[in-house]
Formats: sequence, structure tokens, C-alpha cells
Amino acid sequence: MIERYTLPEMGEIWTDTYKLKTWLEVEIAVCEAQAELGYTPAEAVEEIKAKADFDPQRVLEIEAEVRHDVIAFLTNVNEYVGDAGRYIHLGLTSSDVLDTGLALQMVASVNLILEKLEELIQAIRYQAQQHRYTVMVGRSHGIHAEPITFGFKLAGWLAEVLRNRDRLVRLRQDIAVGKISGAVGTYANVDPKIEAIACQKLGLEPDNASTQVISRDRHAEYVQQLALLSASIERFAVEIRNLQRTDVLEVEEFFSKKQKGSSAMPHKRNPIRSERLTGMARVIRGNAVAALENVALWHERDISHSSVERVILPDSCILTHFMLREITGLVKNLLVYPDNMKRNMNVYGGVIFSQRVLLTLVEKGMNREEAYSVVQGCAHTAWNTQDGDFRKLIEADETINKMLSAEEISTCFDPNHHLKNLDEIYQRLGI
Repeated sequence: MIERYTLPEMGEIWTDTYKLKTWLEVEIAVCEAQAELGYTPAEAVEEIKAKADFDPQRVLEIEAEVRHDVIAFLTNVNEYVGDAGRYIHLGLTSSDVLDTGLALQMVASVNLILEKLEELIQAIRYQAQQHRYTVMVGRSHGIHAEPITFGFKLAGWLAEVLRNRDRLVRLRQDIAVGKISGAVGTYANVDPKIEAIACQKLGLEPDNASTQVISRDRHAEYVQQLALLSASIERFAVEIRNLQRTDVLEVEEFFSKKQKGSSAMPHKRNPIRSERLTGMARVIRGNAVAALENVALWHERDISHSSVERVILPDSCILTHFMLREITGLVKNLLVYPDNMKRNMNVYGGVIFSQRVLLTLVEKGMNREEAYSVVQGCAHTAWNTQDGDFRKLIEADETINKMLSAEEISTCFDPNHHLKNLDEIYQRLGI
């Protein structure tokens, strides 16, 4: 029986050995249910539980002859059990075992992903606290916009991973579904009560209307949620890559003492982890498309989905788990450069404070269009002039000087104005 109280490694969950363990667990749960309902002698079930085992290599040898994986498995199990083996798989079809066992693998995988996601949540939360008031420029369209803090940026990441966690918790319930309903799902040769009892023993809910398989919309949602989580990780990775650019250099991936960035250029310190995460997210998104293609099967079933799932489910789970480990380490060890943030925020003499000047002029009675035109003129002059200084241009403008005092102009360039409501956002996130 599989021990579900200690989590295995992600790779282990998707081995043939673990898969066959889930199959055996399903078969034994059904036998126990049949005995409880009087369909099978209790002593035979006890003998099955005591003797049942399998040899993955032997299963492969039999499968090479019979060309059927479940039959090969059952044949090998019966080699261990003997005569009592005739009570195994009574009234079942292969998909009862395959799909119910697969549900156990998927639940185990999402448990591991949730565990690793919790580590990422804590890493982001810590960095958001540390950089709550680390002022930097906010950017839209890749262009300087208005002041924010690095902690505020991280707070947005935190909110996103918390949503991902909530989605995965719901997903775990949605995919914790088994079926013991026989060929085409009509319970013709197996009592629905057996399904209910067996699924309860396995920690699953019975599918409320299976065909010969559990409908693949569940599995498609599973991979889509992993793709969505990987897309969030990619968003964080892309942000780090952009902030690490030489002309920005506000944050940087940790670079170890003996690490090398380039075989040709000794100076290089490249964002390799972030780039790796970006690439992996593309793979998982592609797998989500394949999972959607699996939804449309012929009639009550075909096996066109099977070969696809043997690739996309292990790959998606293992990749997602690895991505979480990578991004967590990246966030924990991220190098943050507040001085560079301050430098970048003040290029062109603080043009990012243009809206504050605009609004202050309007508050003082100037027509908004006129105020916009005056402020934009100063901003563009600063932007297009080497060593341009927006603040000096504002302070020298006669029209503005008629409306604003030197103290009022100075107030417009105070970044603290943009931070006054950050505490409310932090409170929403419990930081």
C-alpha cells in the first residue's frame, strides 16, 4: 500500500514502480469493498493483501508478449497471489485501475507542488517586507512612469502566488476522483457501492458520471493550472531579467564566487536561471494544449489520450516542481541595488514626477490642457537633451512660477507622496 503521509520525490511519483503501486492499491481497495459487501470471501481478500506484489521488470516482459499493460500487471500479481487471485479485478475494466491510479499520482504531485509553492510564498513575503520602502521607478510600456517600491512590486507577486495556491487547492479536490464502474461505465458487472467504498479507502470521490474513462476535462484543467502557475513564475523571471539588464541593474541573480558567465567574455553575469524558467514555462503551456486535445475521445473511450498523458503529466509536474524550486532560490538570494534604483528614478531630473506637477497646477486653478502642455514641454525638453533636468526646467518656467511657490514645486518631487497608501495593500496581503 502507498504511504500517503510522507511525500515522495516528484520524480518517484511518475516512475513505473509507483504507478504499479497505485494500481495494486486500487485493486486491493476494490477487493476489500467486495468483501465488505459479501461478494468475495474475506479470507481470500486477506490472502491477497498478504501476498500481492509485482516485479516491474517482469510486468514489462509479460507486456512484450500480451501487448496490454494492465493484463501484464494482473498476470504478474497472480504469480504472487496464487488461487486467491481469481477474486482480483472482478467486474472491472482496465480504465478503472488506470484512471483511479492516475488520480492518486496526480493528487500526490499537486501535494508536492503545494508544499514547494508555500516556500515560494514565504520567500516573496520576506523580500516584500524587507523592501517595503525601497523606492524605485515604476515602468509602463518599458518606459519610466511613476515611483513605486520594490516591495510593492513583490507584493503583486505575492498576491498572484496566493491565487495560484487557492486554485491548486481547489484543483486537488477536483482531480481526486476515481471510477470503478466497469466497461463503458454502466456498473453492469460491479455494484456502485463497491466504487463508493473503494474510493473512500483511497481518499477519492467517485466520478458522478464516468464513461469507460474519467472524462479528460479534469486532466486538461490539471495541466492548465500548472501552466498558469508556470506563467506566473515566468512573469517574475522576465521581470528579473529586465531589471538585471546592464543599463538598468536594479536587481541581479546571485552570482557565486566561482561561477562563469561566458566562455568568451569574463565580465558577463547573465540571468541564466530566469531565462531557464522562461523556457520551461513554454513547454508546460504547450502541454496544456495537448491536454485540451485529449478531451475529445471517440464515444465512450479510445486510447488516443493515453500516450499523450504518459508524456505531458510527468513532464508538467516535474517541470513545475523544479521551476518552483528555482524561483524560490532565486527570490531568496536576489541581489537588490537600491542606489541604482535611486539613480534610475532621477534620470532627466525627475520627469517621473510630471503628473504631480500637472495636478498641482490644476489644483491652483490652471486649465488642465494648458497645464498638461506646459509640463509636457518641460518633460520632453529634458528627455531629449543630454543631461536634461526636468526639475530645473519646471523651476525656471515663468508660467509655472506664477502659479506655484518654490516649496510647492519641491513637494511635487517628493516620492513619499506615492507611498502613502502602500500600507493598505500590505494589510490586504497580511504582510
